[in-house]
Parts: sequence; structure tokens; C-alpha cells
Amino acid sequence: MMKLLSLSDQELIAQYLLGDERAFEELLKRHQQKIYTTIYLFVKDQDLADDIFQEVFIKIIDTLRKGKYNHEGKFVQWAMRIAYNMCVDYFRRNKRKPTMAIQSDEFDIFNVIPLAEDSVEERIMKSQTHAKIRQLVDMLPDEQKEVVILRHFADMSFKEIAALTRVSINTSLGRMRYALINIRRMIEEKEIILQ
Repeated sequence: MMKLLSLSDQELIAQYLLGDERAFEELLKRHQQKIYTTIYLFVKDQDLADDIFQEVFIKIIDTLRKGKYNHEGKFVQWAMRIAYNMCVDYFRRNKRKPTMAIQSDEFDIFNVIPLAEDSVEERIMKSQTHAKIRQLVDMLPDEQKEVVILRHFADMSFKEIAALTRVSINTSLGRMRYALINIRRMIEEKEIILQ
């Protein structure tokens, strides 16, 4: 029996298509946090994020089983594109604009990111800083907010973001640049102290 943890995404897909359900479970476990977090930050609703996340993996399974998945690029980029498109479709259907989650008792993106053991004071300061940053990101224009979420929370490269949002790499870089400029300006205008 092959050790699933040591297999690449492509090898896991091949094993899954040969009937090994555990291979797909490993693939899901490997990427679910990144995909779910990105969906959640776009829709700002845990139940809706859960629904879209399930739809994404149903579509992934369906595409894999039909043999329509091509091996160009990485699995996670392909999965993120499906998740992103499903979020966009949801907003189109409901004529809503995506907004990033500011703070929720149920789910906090920064709890997902592993942190070194901090003192209680440091954890409180980090939590307050993260909440302030989330609020500032939420105030950005949609295109800038989108690139910040995809870059910093979904950990995507500018090349991946450009392909996903169907703009040039320079446009993605420009949107990030303007997002940072706007966040700095808001910090100065509101005299926000981040530490």
C-alpha cells in the first residue's frame, strides 16, 4: 500500500480514479482549509461558505470522474478557480457585492494561521490588530479587496490571481499596490494604531 501522505496531488487523483476513496480524502484534507477560508472571506457567512464549499467539491468529484480534469497546472489552483467562480456566480445570482469578513465569533481566519505561543497580552494585541486590518480591507474597492484576499489569505501568486480573475499580472500587481496605498492612507486618516 502506498503512503498517501507522500503522494503528489496528481498521484492522489490517479489513485482516486482507480477507486481509492482515501486518496480523495487526503487531497481534500490537504487543501480544504485554504479553499474554505477563501470562500468564507468572500461570502462572510459560515452556512453559505459551507454550502459553496460542498458544491465546489461535488463539482471537483464530478469533473474527475468524467475524466475532464486536465493535469495542466496545480490541482489547488484549479480548485480555487472553481471556488472563486462559484462565489462570483452566487453574487451575480443574488446581486450582492462580496465583502470580507470583519469579525465573527464562529470563525476567524487568523485562528487558522498557526502562531507561535504568545502571552495573553500579545494574543489580545494580535487579535485587535487583525480585526482592524480586516475592517480596513473590507473598506477597499472590490477589485483591490479581491486581490488582497487571494494573495494573503488564499496564498496565491500574482500569476495565479491574474489567471483566476482574468486580468493581466500587471493589473493584479497594480490592484495590490493601490490596496496597500489605500490601507496606509486609511490608517493615517483614522489615526489607527496597529500595535
